[in-house]
Amino acid sequence: MTLKQRLLSLILIDSAIVLFSIYICSLILTAGNSPVTEVIVTSSIVLLLVHHVCAYRFRLYKRAWEYASITELKAIVYAVTISVAAAGLTQLIFFQDFYARTLIMTWMMHVLLIGGSRMSWRVYKDAYMTKKKDGKRTLIVGAGSAGTMIARQLKQDMDTTLQPVGFVDDNFTKHGLEMIDLTVFGGTRDLQEIVEDQRVEHIIIAIPSLNKIDMNRIVKLCTDTKIKTQILPRMEDLVLGSVQVSQFKDVEVEDLLGREPVELDVNGIAEYITGETILVTGAGGSIGSEICRQVARFSPKEIILLGHGENSIYSIEMELRRNLPDLNIDTEIADVQDKEKIQAIMFKRQPHVIFHAAAHKHVPLMERNPEEAVKNNVIGTRNVAEAANIAGVNTFVMISTDKAVNPTSVMGATKRIAEMIVQHMDMISETRFVAVRFGNVLGSRGSVIPLFKDQIKNGGPLTVTHPDMVRYFMTIPEASRLVLQAGSLAEGGEVFVLDMGEPVKIVDLAKNLIRLSGYTEEEIPIQFSGMRPGEKMFEELLGKDEVHSEQVYPMIYRGKTPEVDINLTYQLIGKLESKSADELRKRLLDIANFRIGKLKVLDAVK
Repeated sequence: MTLKQRLLSLILIDSAIVLFSIYICSLILTAGNSPVTEVIVTSSIVLLLVHHVCAYRFRLYKRAWEYASITELKAIVYAVTISVAAAGLTQLIFFQDFYARTLIMTWMMHVLLIGGSRMSWRVYKDAYMTKKKDGKRTLIVGAGSAGTMIARQLKQDMDTTLQPVGFVDDNFTKHGLEMIDLTVFGGTRDLQEIVEDQRVEHIIIAIPSLNKIDMNRIVKLCTDTKIKTQILPRMEDLVLGSVQVSQFKDVEVEDLLGREPVELDVNGIAEYITGETILVTGAGGSIGSEICRQVARFSPKEIILLGHGENSIYSIEMELRRNLPDLNIDTEIADVQDKEKIQAIMFKRQPHVIFHAAAHKHVPLMERNPEEAVKNNVIGTRNVAEAANIAGVNTFVMISTDKAVNPTSVMGATKRIAEMIVQHMDMISETRFVAVRFGNVLGSRGSVIPLFKDQIKNGGPLTVTHPDMVRYFMTIPEASRLVLQAGSLAEGGEVFVLDMGEPVKIVDLAKNLIRLSGYTEEEIPIQFSGMRPGEKMFEELLGKDEVHSEQVYPMIYRGKTPEVDINLTYQLIGKLESKSADELRKRLLDIANFRIGKLKVLDAVK
């Protein structure tokens, strides 16, 4: 039925009910002896006109009655009450009479017939849908508004392969009750028994307000049943009537982080990004590309995507152009090690803000190739920072890592030296230079999650270096939001750190991923391979001499770092090229850990 046909049908049904109800009520009250008087005729006309006005006002003809609930019934009551009140007022004003019993009975008949005509459609739809073919027996965790809405959606969706069989909810007052003909079987602690008794084949977690700790607990209970588990994506997706089965997503390791995500100060970020030219180095990488996506939300004047790899830059450019056709985007293929090219780009583009995400980040690879880490992470950062200073950039935000704290690896050492350069540039420049430190990023290229997923795909085993090794983790969007927030908080020279909650054991991460993939540890074993060169057992976000205890923004801290002799540091860096890989590694660690006096003695001896 088209919208016009549906609208015409409802208008005709309501008109018939409204016109004849007052006559029928009058006849009933007078045992069929009441004539059709002028008062009755006038009242019926007023009822009809006012009802249609109220129907328009309360959108009675535009509601999806197959999803009718208390809200829709309230709209009917409002419309009927106003139209009957208008008819009674007309009787008093023009006829000095008031047919109270007739009007009361007319009100009841209107509510009954108009409401019944709408609800009958829902009753028919519900009855029709229950006759559809059987699907996978689906248990819904959460018998709240989201859970009942999902259950109704599953019942009414003819294309879904899921058939709801009941609920699980930790609110004991709901246990044993029925909601939309489905029973609340018990709490989450009874999940294993319920799954077996009800022959459940699929589980959906429908509690969008659940915090991360409780989500972790419930997901573990669900995955222990070895039944496929899915989850609602986000609260904002749960607009009434908009949730579809296709919106359910598999539970990811990211959903199990024991920390709530950082909320952005949207106004603060918009103030320094909106209407400005933004340049992102390393724009094709995991973090760089997500920074571009986040920046695009704030309507910059232009985004410049700078990177060395043409394929990755092309990929993020096409994605942004597809999703945001009105966004002004341009690209620069350049290597941050090329000082002249970087300076030429800065003068040509005149960016207001630079997000410096270009870096080598893989610890084992940089241990074997320390000279490349120096070229990209140290020399590259110095080139971009000096070019930003010369071009008069307003804000420079460098992406750093927790591995820069008391570094034991080449990658960590080069990132710490890059922080030194950025802090030195802040002291001599009008540009605000800051660094942002965070831990391991889930899902980024070369991170442990993609490695584990590939190993699971190949049948295992999952390789973990040490059973006690722990790391801080965050998601790519969280990391990128922190970078944007740091730019708005920057006064110059700071190292910003995210409160990343409790560190996570790598072995626990592996176990979670095995469960979420539908396997057991017997099917996909975990194998301990031993720590690699440069790795720490645990990471730190701030050193002991760097800690500011107060937060500068919810879940964001500002570190204080010791001053360094940057000129001497530059001299030492200049002497690195002639060193062997082992000697180069030792010298980088000495510089990064402020053991410069030791190096001066060594050089004097030589």
